[in-house]
Amino acid sequence: MTDRIDVEIPVEGGISLHAWLYIPVSGQGPFPAITMAHGFAGLKYRALSDYAEYFCSLGFVVLVHDHRNFGLSGGEIRGDIDPWQQIADWRRVISYVESRPEVDPNRIGLWGTSYAGGHGLVLGATDRRLKAVTVQVPTISGYEQSLRRIKPEDRASVEAVYDADERAQLAGEPPARRAVVSLDPEVPAAYRSAKLIAYHELFPLPEGVEAAETITVRSSRRAAMYDPGQFVSRVSPTPLLMVVASHDETTPADLALEAYERALDPKRLVVVADGHFESYTKHLRETRAAAGTWFLEHL
Repeated sequence: MTDRIDVEIPVEGGISLHAWLYIPVSGQGPFPAITMAHGFAGLKYRALSDYAEYFCSLGFVVLVHDHRNFGLSGGEIRGDIDPWQQIADWRRVISYVESRPEVDPNRIGLWGTSYAGGHGLVLGATDRRLKAVTVQVPTISGYEQSLRRIKPEDRASVEAVYDADERAQLAGEPPARRAVVSLDPEVPAAYRSAKLIAYHELFPLPEGVEAAETITVRSSRRAAMYDPGQFVSRVSPTPLLMVVASHDETTPADLALEAYERALDPKRLVVVADGHFESYTKHLRETRAAAGTWFLEHL
């Protein structure tokens, strides 16, 4: 059994991140803890409670936060994504987890997925308060992903959009925006993915929670500049579990498998024979069990 409460975590800029805190209702604390977050424009309402409740049932305090500018978390430019700001915020979240009386501060792990899986590599390599890390279908190289997503003949026009946005901001305009996902080629969007649309439809948001329907254009430019895979060999000696989807086209599987080869021990690889979004749904039991086993072993 678990007990979940809503908490607000203060971060830089005078804002707070909204988070769910799960506390085991049986057993003797202080407990080991896991801090969790979703990926690019992702919200905790979309599948993460299934993971958090499971981890809590194993005896972990679990904290799941939404990034600034999303969901019920603060932030003035909604849908604006800066990976390094998200990482700085996550360090503050780790400090908050440390401070909880229910938590053993020497047994904290991190679970991150997709874009936040990339954050997990960076944090695992640079924050030794973490004693175990799991990254699921992680971003390895935003640059390589952008090369695959954008046709060569379209790259110049994409760069022109980025540059025009910069000039407009200098003139006092707000950052330009685009849809998170659309199948309409006439609608500027970060993703053209029917699977992402179907994934969102599986997890309707509760009343009062803002849907992340648009993001800033500069978020996409930052994503193309973000290469967290360069940190993978530095995660050791912190134990690293990588969960990879063999048919992943969102965060390409070949990039993740190559990164795993560069990781040092202790490490473990779990491969699910499916795509990116199926790792949260069809393969939920498999992926959360793998992470639970890893955390039990190392926390």
